[in-house]
Amino acid sequence: MPFVKLDEVNPILQPAQTEWNCPLTGGPVGWESLATYNPAAVVRDGRVWLLYRAQDKGTRTSRLGLASSSDGIHFQRLPRPVFYPDQDAMRSYEWPGGCEDPRLIEDEHGTYFLTYTTYDGKVARLAVASSPDLVHWTKHGLAFGGAGRYRDLWSKSGAIVGRRKGQRIVATKLNGKYWMYWGDKNICAANSADLIHWTPVELPAGSLSAKGEAGADIPPGSELLVRVLEPRPGKFDSDLAEPGPYALLTGKGILLIYNGRNYGAQRDLALPDAAYTVSEALLDPRQPTRVLARLDHYLLKPDREFERNGQVSEVVFAEGMVHFGKKWFLYYGTADSRIGVAVCEPGREIR
Repeated sequence: MPFVKLDEVNPILQPAQTEWNCPLTGGPVGWESLATYNPAAVVRDGRVWLLYRAQDKGTRTSRLGLASSSDGIHFQRLPRPVFYPDQDAMRSYEWPGGCEDPRLIEDEHGTYFLTYTTYDGKVARLAVASSPDLVHWTKHGLAFGGAGRYRDLWSKSGAIVGRRKGQRIVATKLNGKYWMYWGDKNICAANSADLIHWTPVELPAGSLSAKGEAGADIPPGSELLVRVLEPRPGKFDSDLAEPGPYALLTGKGILLIYNGRNYGAQRDLALPDAAYTVSEALLDPRQPTRVLARLDHYLLKPDREFERNGQVSEVVFAEGMVHFGKKWFLYYGTADSRIGVAVCEPGREIR
């Protein structure tokens, strides 16, 4: 889908000096004073809601804030985070790094399911939570379980497959199971019966993954995983492919908007080194690990000052998308510091 950045309003969300008493530090912290970026998005009660990543200037811990808008552009945020490391069973995974990079989807009954990254300062792990209202959350633990070969595998960025139902995006089973794309080097897949407990899709018995198309070694522990999308030498995604928002079931296939990093000796020399861009691929609903098509170009690149300069320079990173009114709104993090929005006009989307 072709998206156009709304330069007249971007960035739409920036850091703020909002204090809140952290249950782990025992005192006030400016929980969104350093950065606000990488949001998930849903439509609820006629408003767009962003669940966004925020960091404080002290420990740089990540927590999730919540903001809403009547037009998808101008947002009012709650004064405190709604999701954060706490004195709970997930503390050892979430502290001190925090809760990062949310993705959101609903089930048929209106329960919201959140995939997010826990970071203990050493390993990133994909986890799941749910909520009836976006404010009160139940943490369900690691997506791939607290035991087994995938417990300590670096894992993140869970984009669950869903379909549009009015202005809602509802998780949808394919071949009797829910599906999710995940990973931040190669994009892999997993499936689930309940949206909480996920099983990574593995290669047939006796098979092992070798090296990716770009020649980079895959992370230890992931040798058995099916890789749906890999980096491509000479292109904008030469070093990394990582899922964006939920994956959208359309009449032509599963639309996966993803983020790519341009880095290394085989990078695209027309882009800055280490630049993140946004692109898309189309996958087969009958065989969700099969790629039907993949763009050879990016949809968005960092070319505004606030996208090129920040905590991490040269970054646009999409994680939230909604159909609101008659348009698609794509929300993206900029330079790991702020939030921008781009729109796709009616009639130009994949149907």
